[in-house]
Amino acid sequence: MVSKRDLDKKRKRNAIIDAAELLFFTKGYDRSTMDDLAKEAQFSKRTLYVYFNSKEQIYFEIMIRGYRRLIAMLNKGEYPEAQADAKLRQMTRIFYQFSKEFPDYFTAIFSYENGEMDFQNDIPDESRETCYALGEVIFNKLTTLIKEGQETGVFRSELNVVETAIILWSSMIGIFNTSKTKANYIQNYHSVSPDALVSSAFELMIRSIRNNNGGIS
Repeated sequence: MVSKRDLDKKRKRNAIIDAAELLFFTKGYDRSTMDDLAKEAQFSKRTLYVYFNSKEQIYFEIMIRGYRRLIAMLNKGEYPEAQADAKLRQMTRIFYQFSKEFPDYFTAIFSYENGEMDFQNDIPDESRETCYALGEVIFNKLTTLIKEGQETGVFRSELNVVETAIILWSSMIGIFNTSKTKANYIQNYHSVSPDALVSSAFELMIRSIRNNNGGIS
């Protein structure tokens, strides 16, 4: 049975992460300080350091929340009986849905990956490794799909699975960011909606790895 003290510690820890999400998502991670967070969380700065070693550690905890939401969405949207290309199409749609429904988590996760921020110092292995492990869960879903497609003859057998997964992953991030940051320009100058752009990009990516004349040789 969980003790009252442990429940209180968990409550305070979650309250700090909740406050950090609000602060980082509105003010920005780089512009936020531990003093700002103490004020937002209504705890002393000393209390913050009882539960977390650094601002960076708290950022990892926020990414962990985001990864868990995304994994839950991916698990819920799986269709085991579908062909590999249909599964990949569904996965990309879920990624896009996640980016729209939880844009702050999406930005937190992918700005970290693309920003090359150094979170190594003063971060307990548990926070860092949990975050990386969850990222690998998602990446492994993608590589597993590619392998399945190769084994069933849907995807090109000569493709390197890991490299293909990284390219698809990077392409998805790029198209999501473009559809968001350039939405008005693309819509007004080219009469293409962000949703249509993303859908077309998904189809182009899938056709490029299919085992037919639509693939890129």
